[in-house]
Amino acid sequence: MFVITVILSALPKEFSVQTIDATDRTILSILSREARIPMKSLAGRIGLSRSATAERVARLEKTGLIRGYRADIGQLEEGQIEAFLMVTLKRTPSLGVLDRLAGLSSVRRVSSVSGQLDLVVEVSVTSINALNELRNDVAQFENVEDLTTSIVLRREIERS
Repeated sequence: MFVITVILSALPKEFSVQTIDATDRTILSILSREARIPMKSLAGRIGLSRSATAERVARLEKTGLIRGYRADIGQLEEGQIEAFLMVTLKRTPSLGVLDRLAGLSSVRRVSSVSGQLDLVVEVSVTSINALNELRNDVAQFENVEDLTTSIVLRREIERS
């Protein structure tokens, strides 16, 4: 399965809730489900011209609310090892850590969580050595205080 997803961030400080209107929220909602949607189709669904829609999407990208787009590729081989990296940061938020994680092809999903942990990073690698190298790289990121790893033995329930 090959899915393109949009990477959204928290509302940047220079934005206020009033800056994001209902149309922007609709654009974000559609893009989070269908990141590959053609601009013409997106424009038709929100009731704006293609150029006005493109300007809004560009503004959302420029301000950092949309941080990027990525291909989410399902498991291609049986030899894939999936794991969770549980990360504690020295301080939050840490956009630098998130940006570096977003640039790693083995990272499938990053979730900010409450409690003692700050981030749960889902990864997929081809070997234990690759997992160890990834762990070592992430542990060296500035602002990473602690890192714990759990390898997925089997998926008991999985929904899309």
